[in-house]
Amino acid sequence: MSFKRADIDFANIGFQYFKTNANIRYYFKDGKWDKGTLSSDETFPMPIAATCIHYGQAAFEGLKVFETKDGRIVAFRPEENAKRLQSSAKKMFMEPVPTEIFMDALNRVVNANKEFIPPYGSHASLYVRPLLIGMTQQVGVKPAKDYMFLMLVTPVGPYFKNGFQTQKMLVVEDLDRAAEFGLGDVKAAGNYAAGLRGHERAAQQGFTDVLYLDCKNRKYLDESGPANFVGILKDGTYVTPASHSILPSITNMSLRTIAKEDFGWKVEQRPISVDELGNFAEAGCCGTAAVVSPVGEIKYRDTTFKLYDDGKSAGPCIKKLYDELTGIQYGEKADKHNWLYEIKID
Repeated sequence: MSFKRADIDFANIGFQYFKTNANIRYYFKDGKWDKGTLSSDETFPMPIAATCIHYGQAAFEGLKVFETKDGRIVAFRPEENAKRLQSSAKKMFMEPVPTEIFMDALNRVVNANKEFIPPYGSHASLYVRPLLIGMTQQVGVKPAKDYMFLMLVTPVGPYFKNGFQTQKMLVVEDLDRAAEFGLGDVKAAGNYAAGLRGHERAAQQGFTDVLYLDCKNRKYLDESGPANFVGILKDGTYVTPASHSILPSITNMSLRTIAKEDFGWKVEQRPISVDELGNFAEAGCCGTAAVVSPVGEIKYRDTTFKLYDDGKSAGPCIKKLYDELTGIQYGEKADKHNWLYEIKID
C-alpha cells in the first residue's frame, strides 16, 4: 500500500493512545442520526447533567485494522462489533447505531488516519474504539433522548508488555465484575471500572490479572477483567465458560470456529467448575486487544496450578490458535470464513 506513514517506531509501540489526525462523530437528535463529521479535536462538549456521566449510559467496542501481507487494509469482523454495540445499546436503553453508520464511520476514520496504520511485519495494528454515550441533560433516572456515537483510532502494539508470554492468574472469591442477568454480557463502560479492584489486587500480588467466579455459587469460572477465559483439557478439548455475565467475545467465537471447523477439535462452551483446574493442560485469555494470551499459572486459594511446561511457556494448542488467528488477520493464512473486511484507501 503506497501512502506515507507517520514517524512512529511501529515495531516497538505499546498498547497506548497516540494522537492521530481525526475522529468521527455522529449525533442522534430529534429521532434521527446525522451524517457524521470528522474532527481533529481530542475533546468534545459535554453537558454537565448528561446521562452518560450520572447514570452510566456509556458503551463501547474495540476492533483492529491490519495491513496484510499482500498490502490490503482490512478490519477483522467489524460487522460483529456493530451487532454487539447494538446489543449493548438495547440492553442499556440507548439508541442503537445502525450497521451502515458503524461501517461508514470505520471507512471514513481509517482513511482520515491512514498514515497511522502500522505496516505489515511490525506486528502492530490500528486499534479502533467506537463509543456510544447518552448526552441528554437530566437529573431524573431515565434514558437519554440524544446520543453521540464517536469512533477514534490509534496505532497499538501488544496488549501485554511482555508479548506472547505466559500470564499468571489469581482466582478471586470476594470480588465480582458483574452479576448474572446484569450487564456483564454487554460492553458497558462501568463493567471495566468494576474490574479495576481485581486488577489492582492481582498486580499487588504479582499476578497479571484475576479470574472471577460466578457471583451466585462461587464455583464456576467466569472471565478475567479484560478478556474471556479458554482452556485446553488434558484430552485436547477446547473449553470456555458459558455464563450470562460474560461478554460474548468475538475473538473467542472466532477461536471456537477455528478449533472446531479448521482443526477438528472437540469444543465445549459450558459451566466450568473451579474444581476442574487440575484437568487443564493449557489455558489462555482472549479478546480483541490480547488476541489470545497463554496462561501458565492459576492460583486458587492455597493451590497453584502450573500448566504446560510448568507454566514457563505457551502450550502448543494455544500457540496454534494464536498463529492461525493472527495469520488470518495479517493475510498470511487463508480467510476461509470471510472474516476480513477490506477498507479501500483513498
